[in-house]
Amino acid sequence: MNLKRYWKATLEQQAEEMSSYFHKDAYVNWHNTNEHFTVSEFIKANCEYPGQWDGEIERIVEKENLIITVVHVFSSDKKSSFHVTSFIQIRDEKIESIDEYWGDDGAPPQWRLDKRIGTPIHGGISDHM
Repeated sequence: MNLKRYWKATLEQQAEEMSSYFHKDAYVNWHNTNEHFTVSEFIKANCEYPGQWDGEIERIVEKENLIITVVHVFSSDKKSSFHVTSFIQIRDEKIESIDEYWGDDGAPPQWRLDKRIGTPIHGGISDHM
């Protein structure tokens, strides 16, 4: 399974190409919003999401039939930025299930800034926007 091509199709909202990576009975769970999707529902949610998107794979970990990806997803105009961690179960070189966890990129909360704890991983929040 070529995860780089899957993510490219997903970010470019290419429904037909996306569907070729899934078993027909596969499903996707978005835990942050407590949603369970069939493949067709997931592709509809992804491809009809407003705007144009881009991103980059930051990490891929493979263990047997499980692939974990961390992807930085951002709007083409750079006004929105997210990170998604996906646990992708593979069977016969196709996706059987995905459990995804999405997070908005942003500045640390004020209470942590006030405590002066932590340092930026990158040059600053603007790196993600």
